[in-house]
Amino acid sequence: MGIGVAVATWVCAKLDDMKTVTNEDFFAEVPLFSEFEGVTDAANYRPLPDGWVLALADIVGSTQAIGAGRYKDVNMAGASVISAVLNAVGKGDYPFAFGGDGALIALPGSLEAAARDALAAAQVWVEEDLNLVLRIAIVPVADTRAEGLDVRVARYSASPFVTYAMFWGGGTSWAERQMKLGRYGIARAVPGTRPDLTGLSCRWSPIDARNGEIVSIIAVPGEGRPGREFQELVSGIVAITSEQNRDSHPVPADGPNLAFSLHGINREAKATAPPSRRLWQKLFIFLQLAITVACYRLGIPLGRFDARRYKRDVADNSDFRKFDDGLKMTIDVDAEHLKRIETLLQHAQAKGVARYGLHRQSSALMTCFVPTPIARDHIHFIDGAAGGYAVAASQITGKSLSAVSVTP
Repeated sequence: MGIGVAVATWVCAKLDDMKTVTNEDFFAEVPLFSEFEGVTDAANYRPLPDGWVLALADIVGSTQAIGAGRYKDVNMAGASVISAVLNAVGKGDYPFAFGGDGALIALPGSLEAAARDALAAAQVWVEEDLNLVLRIAIVPVADTRAEGLDVRVARYSASPFVTYAMFWGGGTSWAERQMKLGRYGIARAVPGTRPDLTGLSCRWSPIDARNGEIVSIIAVPGEGRPGREFQELVSGIVAITSEQNRDSHPVPADGPNLAFSLHGINREAKATAPPSRRLWQKLFIFLQLAITVACYRLGIPLGRFDARRYKRDVADNSDFRKFDDGLKMTIDVDAEHLKRIETLLQHAQAKGVARYGLHRQSSALMTCFVPTPIARDHIHFIDGAAGGYAVAASQITGKSLSAVSVTP
């Protein structure tokens, strides 16, 4: 009898270990899909495991910051959340989404404390160095399910080296609304606290449109959850964009031009070095850029770093389209294709199938998370350069926002 109990105990312990491993490695085990149309296929999605949490953040007053021409700062603040949290938890394979003026990361409950500290540190850094207010929260996935919603994730392969999470189920939207209502907040960190923002950068200058205009689009279900008609709307938009070069990707196939932003370098120095070391950090960044340009023009690698391959990977790894309880795209389209997209959106809104926002610009912005340029899994977040997703979202919420004078 004693042996039987011992064996049963051992088996239970092993099962618990297997469950823990599966829980921690959940996202890596979600099947990949490589055609973006798959974002509307429910079979590609898996529910987040019980006990997981959502780490969320957004900029308070982002519309005013955008109106003051500070959208690149807003983008940097949003991307800093992903950088801070992923660095804090060891850069594991966890689902995240960048929303222009905010971000979301889904994590096992075992990493909640680390995520709280990282969010609190990012909040202080954004306030002290970027002069913006970052709202933060941790929401248990179980609470979204208690509301009759869910958080399901899919894994889209943007390139052979990078995958992005797609979210479906209404849970992330509910969690964001709770954060904006002041719920699930996090205690503030002490002044001077700095997050680990290693790899966060925004060196590239704005990327000009080649097909016609850079257009940021957000389309969300009219009734709150995506049904068949909404899925058909998304499929229709994706089909139209696929008719343009590279599916209307705003970044050229060989990568962005080697034109670097001085403002971006200053922002990166703020993110990656304390005030006492920022001058040296700027000089170091300039040196890196000079070497990159030289290696690119000469066509020679520097050790394991190949500048031309890196530029191509930048284009392939960029997240110019995504799904987070709704479609988000920043695309490069001509007038004829854009008119067809607008017609689909207008008809869907008139029928109550969807609500949408659409904002036109002349260029796109790129904010990057590059833990090491030698590896090929660097991540690049795309948004419009004159308000992008934030302006599109304001059209859905009815906020008054003009981005005519916005500059990156």
